[in-house]
Amino acid sequence: MKRLLLILAAACIALGAAADPVPRRVVSLIPAATEMIFAMGAGSRLIAVSSYDKFPPEATKLPKVGALLDPDTERILSMRPDLVIVYGTQTELRRGLDRAGIAYYTYEHRAMPDIMATIRSIGARIGYAAQANALAASMEQALAGVRTAVAGKRRPRTLLVFERDRSSLQNIYASGGYGFLADLLDAAGGDNVFSDLKQQSVQASTEMILARRPDVIIELRYGQSANDSNPSRDLRAWDAIGSVPAVKARQIHVLVGDEFVVPGPRIVDAARRLSQVLHPEAQTR
Repeated sequence: MKRLLLILAAACIALGAAADPVPRRVVSLIPAATEMIFAMGAGSRLIAVSSYDKFPPEATKLPKVGALLDPDTERILSMRPDLVIVYGTQTELRRGLDRAGIAYYTYEHRAMPDIMATIRSIGARIGYAAQANALAASMEQALAGVRTAVAGKRRPRTLLVFERDRSSLQNIYASGGYGFLADLLDAAGGDNVFSDLKQQSVQASTEMILARRPDVIIELRYGQSANDSNPSRDLRAWDAIGSVPAVKARQIHVLVGDEFVVPGPRIVDAARRLSQVLHPEAQTR
């Protein structure tokens, strides 16, 4: 009798797991996750997104419910989602979701292989596993093509800047040797001058840049900074360190686009654009 009860209990658990509904009302507070969901063809599952979601255009038509530092918990709960995609650091929001009995998926911002892993994981969670696997595989293949196109070519020492004061060389933040920006630069055929610093961001002084002597400087502009960009004016600030090879050879480039800072499906485009700057002779289509 005891054995029969155990079998019945196990069967009930299995049936309950099988009956666990696939989330159909999803809130995403992560622009990268939003792009992933649309790219795998599951955009209809989204009922709200973050204040910073701008791509694809369909995302801009959805209700906005805050972002990393200001999630509108009350509004999120009122929408009765089946699943909320949150940053790992949003502890208060996660506590509120726990109290309300609402499931959430915790996102972490890490290196390039994690982008594909996240696509597959989110796809499996919302019932789009096959589509997510196909999307991730196509991205991996495209990135491999970028690597192949630049293989064997001289790799210029590159400073990849994603933030600085526009009119001066103050508050410069550059890619360190860890993270998806570092991985993108590597795939595009550049050697990161800060590859030895295993962190995503390096606050770089002019003294550090003088010591590292990059052959190429690439500045990324995105968000509001893209609208305010005036490269011919802004790049004159680099003349202050004219002995740096990149400055001396005028190998200073500005690349505009959110694809460089949103670690989602568009990283393939970002890798190609970086490659075209570093190796204009390479065919990376």
